[in-house]
Amino acid sequence: MKNFIKLPASIIGCELVGIMGSIFTRDTIPTWYVYINKPVFSPPNWIFGPVWTTLYCLMGISFYLIWSQGWHKKAVKNAGQTFLAQLALNFLWTPLFFGLKSPLLGLITIIALWILIVLTMKKFYPLSKTAFYLLIPYLLWVSFATILNGAIWWLN
Repeated sequence: MKNFIKLPASIIGCELVGIMGSIFTRDTIPTWYVYINKPVFSPPNWIFGPVWTTLYCLMGISFYLIWSQGWHKKAVKNAGQTFLAQLALNFLWTPLFFGLKSPLLGLITIIALWILIVLTMKKFYPLSKTAFYLLIPYLLWVSFATILNGAIWWLN
């Protein structure tokens, strides 16, 4: 696949993860999430959409910078597979937390996600420092989301 196709494919692929996850949040936010106990630092619901849209775009660009170096290279393939694994966990969190209404399963998943993001960044760094830096906002947001998820689990 030519590199000019890889960039939109990477961004769209990441954005699709968010779109697919929204299937589980759309009906659950007004009927469940709005009524559970949340910590005082819980952001308003409207903030999540724009933040995640931006993060998925940055993630897609980051993945593209690695993928465009050639999947045939062992380090690239390994880093890319780690990225895809964390992306799968990113998706899985939504049906567990919102679909099953389980803050505990969400917490377990988001901790594993955080670890995989760190591993992804560690593997991206020697291949592309830009790809690494593009994932910093994602790691920061997931760090905050982990604390938020933990607080929700604790309060409920």
